Amino acid sequence: METAQKKEVRISRNLNASPDLVFEAWINPKHVAAWWGPAGFTNPVCEVDAKPGGKMYIEMKASDGTNYPMTGRFLEIIRPKKIVFISGALDKNGKTIFEVMNTVTFENEMGKTRLTLEAVVENISDEARPYTDGMNQGWSQSLDRLAGFVGA
Repeated sequence: METAQKKEVRISRNLNASPDLVFEAWINPKHVAAWWGPAGFTNPVCEVDAKPGGKMYIEMKASDGTNYPMTGRFLEIIRPKKIVFISGALDKNGKTIFEVMNTVTFENEMGKTRLTLEAVVENISDEARPYTDGMNQGWSQSLDRLAGFVGA
């Protein structure tokens, strides 16, 4: 199995909502289900236990009916400033294909939020490449959906 070096994505968004509201959209499973994933995806299963050591499990469903399950665990939660979590896509047997270290920061800018997402994947396998190649676009679309959800 060949591996590439690493992939890093860094995206910032200015959101027309308070850091408290945007932070809550990241940690409340009902809110996460409403915006998580690329455009056209739904999240019929969305379990989020946002605390250090807490787990997440999300099944993203594409418009063609394909399910994309993912899992993760939270490493750091600093309300309403920062969330650090590891996430990973699962194959059809429930095995993790790759893991992403995600850091999300929320900066208060006069009552609005400057959100910055940093996602890093190391040791990308050939099996993981289709997922990691689309990471930038996928996160951009997710953050666009988040912006719509919080009213930005």
